[in-house]
Amino acid sequence: MNTQPQSIANSEQTYPIDLTLIIPLLNEEESLRPLVEKIRDTLNGTNLTYEIIFIDDGSTDGSMQVLEELHAAHTEIHVIQFRRNFGKAAAYTAGFQRAKGQFVITMDADLQDDPAEIPGLLAKLDEGYDLVSGWKKKRFDPMGKTLPSKFFNWVTGRVSGIKIHDFNCGLKAYRNEVVKDVRVFGELHRYIPVLADLEGYRVGEIPVQHHPRQFGVTKYGMGRLLKGFLDLLTVMYIGKYMGRPLHLFGTMGLIFGVLGMGVNGFIVFLWSQTGTIQNRHPLLTLGVLLTVLGVQFICTGLLADMLTRGPQPGEKYNVRKTLE
Repeated sequence: MNTQPQSIANSEQTYPIDLTLIIPLLNEEESLRPLVEKIRDTLNGTNLTYEIIFIDDGSTDGSMQVLEELHAAHTEIHVIQFRRNFGKAAAYTAGFQRAKGQFVITMDADLQDDPAEIPGLLAKLDEGYDLVSGWKKKRFDPMGKTLPSKFFNWVTGRVSGIKIHDFNCGLKAYRNEVVKDVRVFGELHRYIPVLADLEGYRVGEIPVQHHPRQFGVTKYGMGRLLKGFLDLLTVMYIGKYMGRPLHLFGTMGLIFGVLGMGVNGFIVFLWSQTGTIQNRHPLLTLGVLLTVLGVQFICTGLLADMLTRGPQPGEKYNVRKTLE
């Protein structure tokens, strides 16, 4: 049976290959060979041309040696090795920049994501979506990871308005133009569906199979939950005010400034009528504080406005070796 998506066959734009798989990894030497076998078993049964880009994000085990052996054995495998751990966003950025496929799949290297889901993700893209996120409906993770994740996804959905269940699932499918347009930095890889939606791309979701971890240990920590919510504020700021930060900070500054001037005006009125402020020194302090805050917010908005007019830095990483 031909599992090639119709959109690949009928696409007007020409790409060197049909599909790029981007797989970041950190200390996953035991899972790499079985992962490649699963990917090849899935894709060799289709008519798709594909490449696999592994990004070694500073592994300290034997992962790079395994990747070198896999690269020597399979021409479709390419490797980018970072000099140290730069994070998943940097790994995605490196992979996105080099992706040649009309469609791009991201997945984790720990065998918890199932390559057999790739045809289903591509079929969902063929329905008109630009990004399709996997939904790990049944997860095989410890409670300390699943409960915070559910809460995180609920809050993100409420704030962003995007009706998907799993924003941070590593298994996602994209059209090539999405990965070229969406700029991922810091730890904003968790919010790629939000960033894509803010750019006007259509985001969808399908349930995917999730497997228990077979090798190694999870790289997830509770500290990522707090960082995740802080990053959500960054995403919403980027989406609504990146091109006009003065509208955000200026509005807050005007509110504080007007309140401060009102309080100070009341103090001046008391002094002009009675010659004293009638022991309202705390109120005077509040008025001065609100006025100063208002000025500071407006100045911050002006500075941010000037900074956004300059060139925007991308995610930085340092490559030790590439295997093409």
